[in-house]
Amino acid sequence: MDTLGALFDFPPITRLHHERTRRIHTVMCPGTQPPHSGMNRAIGYCLAHHALEGAEAAARSDNTTTFDWYTEHPDADATANATPTAVGVRVVISPDLTDLPRSPISETPYYLLGPSTEPAPPNLRSLAAVAYTAATDAGFGDLLAAHAVVLCLLRTKSLGDTLDSWTITRLPGTVFMDHVGDPVVLARDLVHEGGHNWLNDALTATGCKIDDRARFHSPWKRTIRPAFGFLHACWAFALTMLYTAQALKGTTGDLHRFLAAYLDQQRSLLVGTAADHSRVLELISDESLRLRLAAVHQQALAL
Repeated sequence: MDTLGALFDFPPITRLHHERTRRIHTVMCPGTQPPHSGMNRAIGYCLAHHALEGAEAAARSDNTTTFDWYTEHPDADATANATPTAVGVRVVISPDLTDLPRSPISETPYYLLGPSTEPAPPNLRSLAAVAYTAATDAGFGDLLAAHAVVLCLLRTKSLGDTLDSWTITRLPGTVFMDHVGDPVVLARDLVHEGGHNWLNDALTATGCKIDDRARFHSPWKRTIRPAFGFLHACWAFALTMLYTAQALKGTTGDLHRFLAAYLDQQRSLLVGTAADHSRVLELISDESLRLRLAAVHQQALAL
């Protein structure tokens, strides 16, 4: 892949976004046309999953008012909370982590856009907008345009603290993360979590089924992990390395030292995955996806 843009431009994902969004709309609003909000296909895909999950939760709890709201707002009324950024409009919110629900099938906290959703304060929306610009300047605009649509900013921490961030497969295009109030660091974590969303979509779109009986040592977790988790880690951390290498060119002082130390640490971890990464790629049946995963890993190893 000559450019990151070409790498993230993966036609099977585009088709997946179109088909799944159409199917969700058909289920929620039968007999009507999809809304024309002016948002692109990837944004509609993300928001449709919020509306679907919200409607299902409302139905389970017999909350007809909330259920009706979701069927009347198949885009989860996201335009009311939109923040302009370099990659298009985003939904930036800052829910209290302690108030986030957990599903019956997962302990991972999550948040659904709904009738009571409020946008994040102006300073956090501004922080997010600058972070999206930083990621775009480093070549990751296409990734975040399609795979980091809803940003849930959680706890404010200090530079050097452990920052928690995650995605969940039921809400593609949504990312949850702590932050340090710095857009360059926030952009790094947007790239990481957006990368997880991209890979989940790519595996689904290509029908790749990874045999998790195959297991590999993860230097990040310091344990043996199933192939799926190992592949995700190699992909997402390699992307953050490529981003950080670009970001270092425009930083100074404590931030520069922090990012340089991060890149050095990731180099030492990724190098130990070289042999196993070649083996895990043998489990990927789609050649185009396999080439993309290999290209990013090789580029990061070359830093």
